[in-house]
Amino acid sequence: MKKITETASLYNNLEDMSLLDLLENMNREDQKVAIAIEAIIPQIERLVSMLVPCFQSGGRLFYIGAGTSGRLGILDASEIPPTYGYPHDRVIGLIAGGDKAIRKSVEHAEDDTEQAWEDLTQYHISDKDFVIGIAASGTTPYVIGGIKKCRSEGLLTGCITNNPGSPLSIACEYPIEINVGPEFITGSTRMKSGTAQKLALNMISTALMVKMGRVKGNM
Repeated sequence: MKKITETASLYNNLEDMSLLDLLENMNREDQKVAIAIEAIIPQIERLVSMLVPCFQSGGRLFYIGAGTSGRLGILDASEIPPTYGYPHDRVIGLIAGGDKAIRKSVEHAEDDTEQAWEDLTQYHISDKDFVIGIAASGTTPYVIGGIKKCRSEGLLTGCITNNPGSPLSIACEYPIEINVGPEFITGSTRMKSGTAQKLALNMISTALMVKMGRVKGNM
């Protein structure tokens, strides 16, 4: 499978660019992210339309990811209580390698296909819950293994990825596939891919909280 996230950058000889050119070119690429999100809003709608009734029935939302993707899931989950006054145990972010991986990378943690399910079982996960796997490449073993196991156990599953048609997309029922094209620095998915994931997470959790009645009047 060709990974869009590994496609060669459109920009060469970055070291020869002026500081202004570097910043303007990064901004030029960033502007493509919102357009890519607009193109897949129906995918986000499908996922959230299934997530809302799950949540209304007492289910929880889990994010699982590794590296930047895992950190973004944790960030989104951690902002729910202070922003919406919602319990911290309803939206939960998990990262390969555990909490210590939030600040420092944990070598090979993302390669364990069984660890995500083990991490989820610590929360007594059940078929009332909804799990979203986040992986720019769509090939992270930790995430794919977790999603496959969740699905086999009867949980609803979704994903956020930047490689359409990836193994992660195929493994879940409600994929969100955001094609932002090649990164400014080849393969550096903390850039446009990470920005796209953050925007999608904002939309998912905000729409969920609105539908759960946590936003009224917006004043």
